[in-house]
Amino acid sequence: MSQYFDLTRRGFLKSSAAAGALVFGTFLAGGAPRVLAGVLAKPSESAKNANLFVALRPDGIVEITCHRSEMGQQIRTAIAQIVADEMEAAWDKVVVIQGKGDPKYGDQNTDGSRSIRYNMQRLREMGASVRHLMCQAAAKRWGVSVDSCTAEQHLVTHSSGKTLSYAELVSDALDLTPPEVANIPLKKRSDWRYINTAMEHIDLKDIVMGKATFAADVLEPKALIAVVVRPPVVGGKAKSFDASAAKAVDGVMDVVEIPAPQGAPQFQPKGGIAIIANNTWAAIKGRRALSVIWDDGKHADYNSETFKASLLATVASPQSSVREIGEAEKILANASNKLVADYYAPHLAQAPMEPPCATAMYYKDRVDVWAATQNPQADMATVGAMVGMDKEKINVHVTMLGGGFGRKSKPDFSAEAAYLSMKTGKPIRVQWTREDDIQHSFYHAVSAQHIEASLDKNGAIEAYLHRTAFSPIASTFIEDASAPLGFELRLGFTDNPINTPNMKLESGEAPAKARIGWMRSVSNIFHAFAVQSFIAEAAHKAGRDQKDYLLETIGPDRILDVTEQNADYDNYGADKATYPLDISRLRHAIEKVADMSGWGRNLPKGRGLGIAAHRSFLTYVATVVEVEVSDSGDLKIIKSWASIDAGTVVNTDTVKNQVQGGSIYGITAAISEGITFDKGRVQQSNFHDYRVPRMSDAPLEVEVEIIPSDAPPAGVGEPATPVYAPALCNAIFAACGKRIRQLPIGNQLKT
Repeated sequence: MSQYFDLTRRGFLKSSAAAGALVFGTFLAGGAPRVLAGVLAKPSESAKNANLFVALRPDGIVEITCHRSEMGQQIRTAIAQIVADEMEAAWDKVVVIQGKGDPKYGDQNTDGSRSIRYNMQRLREMGASVRHLMCQAAAKRWGVSVDSCTAEQHLVTHSSGKTLSYAELVSDALDLTPPEVANIPLKKRSDWRYINTAMEHIDLKDIVMGKATFAADVLEPKALIAVVVRPPVVGGKAKSFDASAAKAVDGVMDVVEIPAPQGAPQFQPKGGIAIIANNTWAAIKGRRALSVIWDDGKHADYNSETFKASLLATVASPQSSVREIGEAEKILANASNKLVADYYAPHLAQAPMEPPCATAMYYKDRVDVWAATQNPQADMATVGAMVGMDKEKINVHVTMLGGGFGRKSKPDFSAEAAYLSMKTGKPIRVQWTREDDIQHSFYHAVSAQHIEASLDKNGAIEAYLHRTAFSPIASTFIEDASAPLGFELRLGFTDNPINTPNMKLESGEAPAKARIGWMRSVSNIFHAFAVQSFIAEAAHKAGRDQKDYLLETIGPDRILDVTEQNADYDNYGADKATYPLDISRLRHAIEKVADMSGWGRNLPKGRGLGIAAHRSFLTYVATVVEVEVSDSGDLKIIKSWASIDAGTVVNTDTVKNQVQGGSIYGITAAISEGITFDKGRVQQSNFHDYRVPRMSDAPLEVEVEIIPSDAPPAGVGEPATPVYAPALCNAIFAACGKRIRQLPIGNQLKT
């Protein structure tokens, strides 16, 4: 037995559950790392490609390639459902193969809730193509017309009643040329077998049994483990360091400096000093012993309280107009019945349960990487730049992800592993700790919002002014960028649904002093918080019911085109004719969730209901939250309800799970202390001071209803998150009269 042995969490579970028996993994071909039992399926040598996503084995087993990353959203199951449905494959004869990073698949960036929207049509076409090939092969064998043959559940049947299985037809089918996709009829919606049904997660058993392969499960007997001391301030670098004490730790093999990036951060590592050891604990001990003197650079003055004041000052004065109709400023200047409110939300970290991790092996002509990545093609480009090699020579193998939320689409951790492998000539696994993840992330932007409205004699909004300012994602790609990219404003700001003849929306600048990245729902989070909170405040001022006023404020059924109000709006990259901003669907979601929650019912003292609704990623979600606030200010979330209209859905269970998970994630935005900075340094380090919801913070039930729709598929993973914080805060006001305008809620209920 090799002297190297790294007992993983799964290995521990296996050994303890099997009364001391150890289960050893198998080696993959080509000197690749071994993994625990239950490795993600790899293509069979006997399988032959029918098209880009489908391969057939001689025994009739269908291999369906998933080119997107699995991080709990069940995309591997959904892709298999789509393809298998159209090709009439028997579900027990389907195997999912995880695709490597490869431009041939098109976009592989698993964020933005786009996987189904971008791929459903072509996946259906490829499945239908294989079904037609099977019918062609059977027709040729029998000497009959293709039209007289039908496929169902891995079997082709002729009108005479004779049958041939897919296994019997594989070799014949692969010698045929399918017709053009346009000439292959897709199944009618009424004939769908797997699509739009609740099907078990294809990887569920392996995950529950501890067999699924995550990044930290990838093992190599000769691999060394690296942990990195990174600059505490973004843009900083090591002025000097003393590695003698670190090297004296038993098990530490080397200490290697990683260069800091020049200019904008991009997705490159922050830089720092890597401690390389033959086991994880030795590497961590070595890191603790390392002595470093830092040059903090220009962001050493970053202080969250000071920056908060500057953001609020920015939105207090006129900024750049991004959407305008009517004479909002003139009416507001002379308004007698006016509501003014400022809202603030802090930096947040994605905090996936599995911290970043990657293994890399550098060769002269290529680099092999095994990573928990949301975007393997970004890994290819980032690793290639880091080691000075063409991205086509970077082989990225995608493992399961223990959560992602946008963090793992930024592959600095893969680049660290590849660089250290190049420097040492050995395979390296870079392991981030929870502290690394919290203190060196690409953070969700801090933001301030200022809103003013004039209310007419009936309490309706006759003029509306909204200013936003937040540190932009643009700064990750463009040095010293301080203005948001267009897409950031289009996430809940320029697509504001309020129906008023007078509206002006303005965007201010805010320099970024930390690495800024996208997080689940991106700037929809703080924009929806401000807009939906403000509408509830206006309802109270007008003496109206929250829900009724919300419906009146977004107005009648109509298609809203904000470009008619001088707004630059890309509609999440989707055609506006195919995916219009349809106010009727938003209204329906509100009415549905109100019915679900029994809106308007009598509640005991100290309880309240709050409602919020929002369109994001082309999907409409409305949420109601019921809370209880004690006399001493203790908050308890009793239950929440959500309705979702995401157009055509693939797996109904998945959609409900994603709405439930997105709702819980939304609680983080409301209760987390957030990420704060002092002297450029993150003040939080783990879950004791960066709070994520515990079971006691969450409602006992999140009830979800999917609104049936024949509309094209839209996003699912993110839209439930932005509505939760405003619905929760609106419920708090209904329960105890305390208005929350600044997040986190913290101790505001006790003052």
